[in-house]
Amino acid sequence: MMGYWGFGLLGPVTMILFWGGIVALIVWTVRAASPRANDARTTGSNALEILQQRYARGEITKEEFETIRKDIR
Repeated sequence: MMGYWGFGLLGPVTMILFWGGIVALIVWTVRAASPRANDARTTGSNALEILQQRYARGEITKEEFETIRKDIR
Protein backbone atom coordinates (compact mmCIF):
# COMPACT_ATOMS: atom_id res chain seq x y z
CA MET A 1 0.00 0.00 0.00
CA MET A 2 2.87 2.39 0.69
CA GLY A 3 4.18 2.07 -2.86
CA TYR A 4 0.87 3.16 -4.32
CA TRP A 5 0.79 6.44 -2.40
CA GLY A 6 4.35 7.23 -3.42
CA PHE A 7 3.54 7.09 -7.13
CA GLY A 8 0.02 8.51 -6.97
CA LEU A 9 0.79 11.68 -8.95
CA LEU A 10 3.79 10.39 -10.85
CA GLY A 11 1.86 7.61 -12.61
CA PRO A 12 -0.61 9.79 -14.58
CA VAL A 13 2.07 12.36 -15.40
CA THR A 14 4.38 9.63 -16.69
CA MET A 15 1.57 8.13 -18.78
CA ILE A 16 0.76 11.52 -20.35
CA LEU A 17 4.43 12.13 -21.15
CA PHE A 18 4.79 8.63 -22.61
CA TRP A 19 1.77 8.90 -24.93
CA GLY A 20 2.64 12.48 -25.84
CA GLY A 21 6.10 11.29 -26.86
CA ILE A 22 4.63 8.48 -28.97
CA VAL A 23 2.29 10.90 -30.75
CA ALA A 24 5.12 13.40 -31.33
CA LEU A 25 7.31 10.63 -32.77
CA ILE A 26 4.58 9.54 -35.16
CA VAL A 27 3.93 13.12 -36.32
CA TRP A 28 7.65 13.73 -36.82
CA THR A 29 8.06 10.50 -38.81
CA VAL A 30 5.11 11.27 -41.11
CA ARG A 31 6.30 14.84 -41.74
CA ALA A 32 9.87 13.71 -42.42
CA ALA A 33 8.71 11.05 -44.89
CA SER A 34 6.24 13.19 -46.85
CA PRO A 35 7.44 15.21 -49.84
CA ARG A 36 7.01 18.96 -49.60
CA ALA A 37 5.77 21.06 -52.52
CA ASN A 38 8.25 23.86 -51.91
CA ASP A 39 11.20 21.61 -51.15
CA ALA A 40 14.33 22.64 -53.07
CA ARG A 41 15.13 19.00 -53.83
CA THR A 42 11.91 18.46 -55.78
CA THR A 43 11.56 21.62 -57.87
CA GLY A 44 13.54 22.41 -60.98
CA SER A 45 12.93 26.14 -60.71
CA ASN A 46 15.05 26.33 -57.57
CA ALA A 47 17.87 24.59 -59.38
CA LEU A 48 17.70 27.19 -62.13
CA GLU A 49 17.71 30.00 -59.56
CA ILE A 50 20.80 28.54 -57.92
CA LEU A 51 22.45 28.22 -61.32
CA GLN A 52 21.68 31.85 -62.12
CA GLN A 53 23.12 32.94 -58.79
CA ARG A 54 26.31 30.96 -59.38
CA TYR A 55 26.67 32.56 -62.83
CA ALA A 56 26.03 36.03 -61.39
CA ARG A 57 28.74 35.49 -58.77
CA GLY A 58 31.17 34.42 -61.47
CA GLU A 59 31.56 30.86 -60.21
CA ILE A 60 30.82 29.39 -63.64
CA THR A 61 31.36 30.54 -67.20
CA LYS A 62 28.65 31.30 -69.74
CA GLU A 63 29.32 28.00 -71.53
CA GLU A 64 28.99 26.06 -68.27
CA PHE A 65 25.81 27.98 -67.46
CA GLU A 66 24.23 27.13 -70.83
CA THR A 67 25.24 23.47 -70.60
CA ILE A 68 23.88 23.03 -67.09
CA ARG A 69 20.70 24.98 -67.91
CA LYS A 70 20.00 22.59 -70.81
CA ASP A 71 20.54 19.62 -68.49
CA ILE A 72 18.15 21.03 -65.89
CA ARG A 73 15.35 21.55 -68.38
